[in-house]
Amino acid sequence: MEAFKTVIWIVNIISALTIIVLVLLQHGKGADAGATFGSGSGSAQGVFGSAGNANFLSRATAAAATVFFATCMAMVYIYSNTNSHGLDFSDVQQSAPATSQQAPANSTTPAAPQPQK
Repeated sequence: MEAFKTVIWIVNIISALTIIVLVLLQHGKGADAGATFGSGSGSAQGVFGSAGNANFLSRATAAAATVFFATCMAMVYIYSNTNSHGLDFSDVQQSAPATSQQAPANSTTPAAPQPQK
């Protein structure tokens, strides 16, 4: 079961990094306005067709997001059905017991300010 958890963790991390890279590769909505006035080179048309790279990158991002969501849900299911949650400190031994400190007996708390009349 531990190997399965490790595989899900690795796939989750890879899909998260893939989403980050794919989102950073995509152009913003305002990037096409500059290409309209002649400043764009049009090199994306040769690689991705006349639709540009937005269709490919958006589909790849959606696929990576689906994998990321599925692995997150798998981890929730696996870790909710196990007895050990998080870190296990049951076998840690203390070097000295903790001491409790009490407040001095003559300490006073400041009184709340009285409203002026």
